[in-house]
Amino acid sequence: MNKLPDLGDLRVFVETAKRSSFVRAAAALEASAPYVTKRIRMLEQDLGVKLLHRSTRKVVVTEEGERIYQWAQQILDAVDGMVEEVSLARAEPRGTLRICSSFGFGRNIVGPAISQLTARYPQLSVRFEVFDRLVDITSEGFDLDVRVGDEIAPHLIARRLASNHRVLCAAPAYLARRGTPRALGELSSHDCLIIKERDHPFGVWRLRDGPREQVIKVTGPLSSNNGEIVVQWAVDGRGIVLRSLWDVMPLLQSGALVQILPDYVQEANVWAVYPSRLGSSAKLRVCVDWLEQSLQAIMLERALPG
Repeated sequence: MNKLPDLGDLRVFVETAKRSSFVRAAAALEASAPYVTKRIRMLEQDLGVKLLHRSTRKVVVTEEGERIYQWAQQILDAVDGMVEEVSLARAEPRGTLRICSSFGFGRNIVGPAISQLTARYPQLSVRFEVFDRLVDITSEGFDLDVRVGDEIAPHLIARRLASNHRVLCAAPAYLARRGTPRALGELSSHDCLIIKERDHPFGVWRLRDGPREQVIKVTGPLSSNNGEIVVQWAVDGRGIVLRSLWDVMPLLQSGALVQILPDYVQEANVWAVYPSRLGSSAKLRVCVDWLEQSLQAIMLERALPG
């Protein structure tokens, strides 16, 4: 080895190895693909080893590259941790966080909270993306997923930000036309509006009545992968929807929707989910603390009366 590798080149290599693509690594680094290719080549020269096998479709990490990747990740984590601890001591978190969430919750709840966060900490920047699917935050390079729902993979760290549950509701016009269900089993004969959103099972509703959970298969003429669309269908009188209180509470208060079978709910708490290696990140801790305070305040405002 002629000289020590550049930290920036190690970061470029780690991003490229994670994504198996110069183009995707360049997008994550906000750089060009030729720049990424050049930095990888220079790192290979500095280390005296071949790190990647190139092809027209993707790049594959070599055996030597795998060993370098493990060391590089540890080095970068240590450097990032040092910088973040120094910034925490100054009480001024800085740097970039990549955060993701689902469409409706991200747009209506998380987005405004992030806006307030960056106003409070101007040295902190956030790249926020919303998806209609479950995100693999480790492989896709996200620092934090703000997620609704209690099914979380064991290799991830999760912190509950706010309590929440889903309720059954429908428009008064639909109930006048089709009748109000008095038992859970009656839902199978009703038009149910089904949401295929992120990792939610399609057409299967798991509902709790106290400690007892019941599973019911529902059907209906309308379904979508977007919760906001389905809620609007419910307001239009097209069927029964199972939706989070944060979303439908204003509609319940206005009378646009009516809660049915109120003894049955589905737990859907709000979680901050992140990879274990970022658990000691100063900027991440500040962000999660802020989101916890913000989201709990919002949930309290939208809680059912009584």
